[in-house]
Amino acid sequence: NLSLLITGSNSTERWNSESKTSDFFYLKGSVDAILNRLGISRARTSPIKNDVFNEGLSLGLGKTKLVDFGIVKKSILKTFGISQDVMYADFNWDNILEVAKRNTIKFTDIPKYPEVRRDFALLLDEAITFESIHSIAKQTEKQLLKNVNLFDVYEGKNLPKGKKSYAVSFTLQDEHKTLTDKQIDKIMNKLQANFEKQLGAELR
Repeated sequence: NLSLLITGSNSTERWNSESKTSDFFYLKGSVDAILNRLGISRARTSPIKNDVFNEGLSLGLGKTKLVDFGIVKKSILKTFGISQDVMYADFNWDNILEVAKRNTIKFTDIPKYPEVRRDFALLLDEAITFESIHSIAKQTEKQLLKNVNLFDVYEGKNLPKGKKSYAVSFTLQDEHKTLTDKQIDKIMNKLQANFEKQLGAELR
């Protein structure tokens, strides 16, 4: 397997800009870049829960798992005397090489009816996981919701104690017609209502 560990600043401090601290968004970009370099670009996201990640995702193709990644639990970091966030990715290299080896260039018709993406910035209790958000979203809209993706996690300054912020994207598509703004708004309103009711979430 291939492992990737990221922590601290990901850029050099300059006179006209501050250095940036590595975060979940930076980790996901690094994971995507490695897979894209190998010609793997259509991996699907699903939540993962284990003893390593405070918040984790898995990328795979069908039933083939390619990589698990996320923010390492603070309890593990404390054992090693580490106080700052550490991002970790575990690539199943055998599966990746197998997929890359049989990966050929295929041409498919451009979808007749486009996908639509909408984002939510959700303020949540620290104990709530992306798995809960993913599950509620899929139960709320089973037909038109094609993908739910966590693309940023923030915990720290400017948030109430015991809270964290998730940036989540929702991809909608009707294969038979173009979605109207009214349809999209109706789905997003239902999602928001269910997140508020079941998770106590607040839209930021």
